[in-house]
Amino acid sequence: MSSASTYTHRVSVYWEDTDAGGVVYYANYLKFLERCRTEWLRALGVDQQHLRKDRQLQFVVANIAVDFLRPAVLHDEVLVTAELARLAGATIHFKQTILRGDEQLIDATVRVACLDSGTLKPRAIPKDLFTEWRNAQ
Repeated sequence: MSSASTYTHRVSVYWEDTDAGGVVYYANYLKFLERCRTEWLRALGVDQQHLRKDRQLQFVVANIAVDFLRPAVLHDEVLVTAELARLAGATIHFKQTILRGDEQLIDATVRVACLDSGTLKPRAIPKDLFTEWRNAQ
């Protein structure tokens, strides 16, 4: 189900992800979303360590809005999606979900900023980073 603009990543819910009631602790959903975006970058051939070292660029979350629709619990297998909604200037806008089967658990929008790793100021995303996605548009 992955493509240039949408990526999916499977996550197993472990004991460490849950609270005392066996429900995924709310902050851990953010980790699941982050892992999916990171794996999407890897699938596109973008190595974040090399990006920082060789091109002095890094990505940071600038804004995130999450609707917690249903809880995930211990031993669930969930599917995390990251859909690239918009790429503009120094920002990437994602639409993300977490699903358990056909049931949507999380609905999120995430704005990621590209920064100069030396100054931590916004910097335009180089056009060559997301050529595959841009060509699909």
